[in-house]
Amino acid sequence: MDYFLLFLIGITATTIGTLAGGGGLISLPTMLLLGMPIHSAIGANKVSNTISSFSSFFTLYKRKQISLKESFWLIPISLGGGVTGGFIASQLSSENLYIIAVCLLTFAFLTSFIGKGNFSGSEPLKLSPLSGSGLFGIGIYDGLFGPGQGTLMLYLFSFLNIAYVKSVGLVRLATFSSCFGAAISYIASGVVIWPLTLALMAGSITGAQLGVRIAEKIKPQYVKPILRVITALLIVQLLIDNIR
Repeated sequence: MDYFLLFLIGITATTIGTLAGGGGLISLPTMLLLGMPIHSAIGANKVSNTISSFSSFFTLYKRKQISLKESFWLIPISLGGGVTGGFIASQLSSENLYIIAVCLLTFAFLTSFIGKGNFSGSEPLKLSPLSGSGLFGIGIYDGLFGPGQGTLMLYLFSFLNIAYVKSVGLVRLATFSSCFGAAISYIASGVVIWPLTLALMAGSITGAQLGVRIAEKIKPQYVKPILRVITALLIVQLLIDNIR
């Protein structure tokens, strides 16, 4: 029964995560409720996200919605930000990490009502002071804390006037690069419970492909309201976790 539930969790969390980020809002708490040890649950998330995010990126790459020339440079920037964030996290208390996460997500939520971007643009992703520093900063956040990384990145791409489907592909590539190293670490530590992880991975790959197909059909004007709902849910969850 647990295998089937994990498969369903993978589908649901990754479909939502592909469309608007915040898939961890569903998968991690549910795995903990099922009794998985915290490190095993995080390891399962990282391993399944590594595979599923690459599968959705590769699908969009094959459909020529995104090019390697345009996107490849964000991999070292995301990795560099993640490593930096991991180092900073080791110097901060968990309470401060929650405060930083809530502040960043609240800032993104509020600026979404001010910014003019609505994912209807057709600009390519170019390395600039804004895009480079923004992606590096979000990489730091991913290394510091994690939940909401994809959501914050979608807000950035909206501001940069990048089309929604292309934004989804870019976010999935960045997620792959940030999760890859973490997945190796968890595998090497021996905490990954492979039967459960593979069940989650199967659902995640299915959800990634489902998310890509839905993303191609969503009208751009509907994306920001979806992002705002996911952001609000992330903020509420973080506040509840911090109170506990």
